[in-house]
Amino acid sequence: MDSYDVIVIGAGPAGENAAGRCAEGGLRVAIIERELVGGECSYWGCMPSKVLLRPGDALAAAQRVPGVASAITGVVVDAAATFALRDRFTSNWDDSGSLPWLTDRGIAIIRGAGRVAGERVVEVVGNDGSVERTLVADRAVVIATGTSASLPPIPGLADSKPWDNRHVTMTSVVPERLLVIGGGAIGLEMAQAFRRLGSREVTVFEAAPRLQAREEPFVGAEIQAAMEAEGIAFLVGVGLREVRRNADNSVTIELADDRTFTGDEVLVAAGRRPATASLGLETVGLEPGTYITVDDRLHAVGVPGGWLYAVGDCNGRALLTHIGKYQARAAADVILGKDATAWSDHAVVPRVTFTDPQICAVGLTEAQAREAGIDVRVVRYATGAVAGAAVLGTVFPGTSQLVIDETRRVVVGATFVGPGVQELLHSATIAIVGEVTLDRLWHAVPSFPTVSEVWLRLLEAYGL
Repeated sequence: MDSYDVIVIGAGPAGENAAGRCAEGGLRVAIIERELVGGECSYWGCMPSKVLLRPGDALAAAQRVPGVASAITGVVVDAAATFALRDRFTSNWDDSGSLPWLTDRGIAIIRGAGRVAGERVVEVVGNDGSVERTLVADRAVVIATGTSASLPPIPGLADSKPWDNRHVTMTSVVPERLLVIGGGAIGLEMAQAFRRLGSREVTVFEAAPRLQAREEPFVGAEIQAAMEAEGIAFLVGVGLREVRRNADNSVTIELADDRTFTGDEVLVAAGRRPATASLGLETVGLEPGTYITVDDRLHAVGVPGGWLYAVGDCNGRALLTHIGKYQARAAADVILGKDATAWSDHAVVPRVTFTDPQICAVGLTEAQAREAGIDVRVVRYATGAVAGAAVLGTVFPGTSQLVIDETRRVVVGATFVGPGVQELLHSATIAIVGEVTLDRLWHAVPSFPTVSEVWLRLLEAYGL
């Protein structure tokens, strides 16, 4: 058996950060990966999806500026060039360029599927299912296997050759008619990306009563209106009865009310499921195929001895790359013997949907704050009603909002909707994590003319 201080299963962003921080702390580390080092985010998620969005964003931003708009009338996004750029960003799905980050830190990279086989024991399984190596961890095993796309139980869907997030970010084909099941971040981003890349028809189906149901109610309404204005159709609060691939290779969705819609491809973006089914969790008393419950030190709850950790999406606390990396740093510090915890991943979670306009939020929504018993006051201001926004274009849709704890006079939640407003989010995150009082925030003067002046207007709306 090969022995290491720490064994990490999964070399996505969370696994890489856990391994790297432990190695930098002087520990002997091995990381096991069955696919590509860099994981879902680098090759099928965050990065390629943003590359697909960027050309359409740039063109839309230019079209909002008088003096430029007339010069680019009739200009369309070059889909082939966009796909080529995506291929460069993903290194054509070759991870060799990602390996030095690990090897330079002395981390052993082991190819195969990792599987827990008892206390501190990990087996490496090959493609044929046979055990190729057995490893022992002297200190810790860290599971960082992430999630995979979930397929809702709609009759016919599994047999209709649907796209998931991997198919849609890897394709070099722009469907004439794209059907999208799911109005969350992935569904909305890819619906807009492919509409701007040239899809003639894009239709989004959302079962919930509104888009972005976990965010403030105005968010879904504003993004729907903006995307409808560029020709994307929405059916919200609808049930799907059946999905079928037709003889001519088209796809038909039949709704519960008998309406039918036909497209060339169907993208399923209706949630994620933990990639834990084949990890051997049953050998340590955990249930395979479920999220691994962890405490604030990222220990797997129910596994005695404190040797098993789970970081990133596989623990279900917040399915976001930056949160997984945050958890990985915390877990590594615990393994290194530091007094570390992760609490921000369920209290102050920054999140962005990279549509145009963008949806950016951190902390609690108004409803969540009230449910928590907080004495809440909410203030809003039109994001585009500041001078900095007016300079950027004639149209700047969106609303900015702060959720304020009246008792402590601190911000506990913030939402910004508008073109390119993602960089406003970190200031809100700092204000919430730092529990900066409103009276103190009043002296954080935003530059003029910038969109960040909306902070000043929000505080004025509060009455400061």
